[in-house]
Amino acid sequence: MSAPKFDEGRLMQVLVAPIVSEKATMVAEKANAVAFKVLQDAAKPEIKAAVEMLFKVQVQGVSVLNTKGRQKRFGKTMGRRDNVRKAYVTLKPGQVLDITGGAA
Repeated sequence: MSAPKFDEGRLMQVLVAPIVSEKATMVAEKANAVAFKVLQDAAKPEIKAAVEMLFKVQVQGVSVLNTKGRQKRFGKTMGRRDNVRKAYVTLKPGQVLDITGGAA
């Protein structure tokens, strides 16, 4: 069974930003996983293909969670933060992905 083909231009846009937080760092150390902010309509196979294409690593699995935007006061007016879709990408054993970009 061959992997489904995705549009390369779309895959470049699927990953919005890496999530650098205390929780994401703990997950990275414990489960060899990396957290990304992804597009609202991104599917798991698409996220997997994007990470494998951009970072040249092998992905074991992808977990996705949607976070609702919270109500927040912006000066006088009440506003809403954007909804966020996060993807926790688990890498195969022996694979390393360094999103901090620090030189060795």
